[in-house]
Amino acid sequence: MADLHLEREFKTTAERLFEVITTQSNVLQWWGHDGMTLPEYQLDFSRTGPWFSRLVSEDGAVFKMSGQVTKVDPPRSVSFTWGWHDDADARGAESHVTFTIDALDGGRARLTIDHRDLPSDEIAARHEGGWTHGPLARLERYLATLDV
Repeated sequence: MADLHLEREFKTTAERLFEVITTQSNVLQWWGHDGMTLPEYQLDFSRTGPWFSRLVSEDGAVFKMSGQVTKVDPPRSVSFTWGWHDDADARGAESHVTFTIDALDGGRARLTIDHRDLPSDEIAARHEGGWTHGPLARLERYLATLDV
């Protein structure tokens, strides 16, 4: 098993960052990668229960993932399970994600993503690229459009 740890700082309050990473209307603004559509989803991380998303790339490739939101501790953290689905919609190995928010000086907040129990170092490296070049980049751009 492999684990991934990412940290990013944003010019926003911890409370605003928590709202943006948990409420579905906000999550829809940064989930996935540029150029992808999100035709099906349940992305409310503000409460425990199931979540899923089906992303479609510009070339028609489908990426489905799902899990359970297991813990919500506003404005500090949210935890959920994560599993990719194959072409037959069978859910694969389950990993665990925790978003942790720390308030920083100067109206800033740090988001830490711990993605644990990934099947291998290779898959962890792919997830690192996925988080970094997709959702985290989009989250940064989205937060820049909001009032702090």
